[in-house]
Order: sequence, then C-alpha cells, then structure tokens
Amino acid sequence: MARNQKAKAKAEQAKGKAKEAVGRAVGNERMETEGRVEGARGDARQAKEKTKDTFRH
Repeated sequence: MARNQKAKAKAEQAKGKAKEAVGRAVGNERMETEGRVEGARGDARQAKEKTKDTFRH
C-alpha cells in the first residue's frame, strides 16, 4: 500500500510541474496555478508517507 501512495505522490508532483510549465509557456495563469496546487498536493502526500515510514521502523 505504501508504495502505491508514494507512486501517486510522485505522479502528482510530476503532473503538477508539467501543468505549471505548460501554463507558464502559453500564458495561462489559471493552469499555472492549478499545476502549483497539484504539485503541493503531491508534496504533502509524500511528506505524509515519509512520516508514516519513520514511525513504522
């Protein structure tokens, strides 16, 4: 289960970065902001998983 969540976090981070870059390239502020939000969501998910791993070991 943990690997699945870690993979989701990485995917969400990558998707957010890509969306932010595309938004910046085409001048779409909304898309750029959505990308930042998705990236932050992925960062939060990854931090949660790291915390769980710390207490697991």
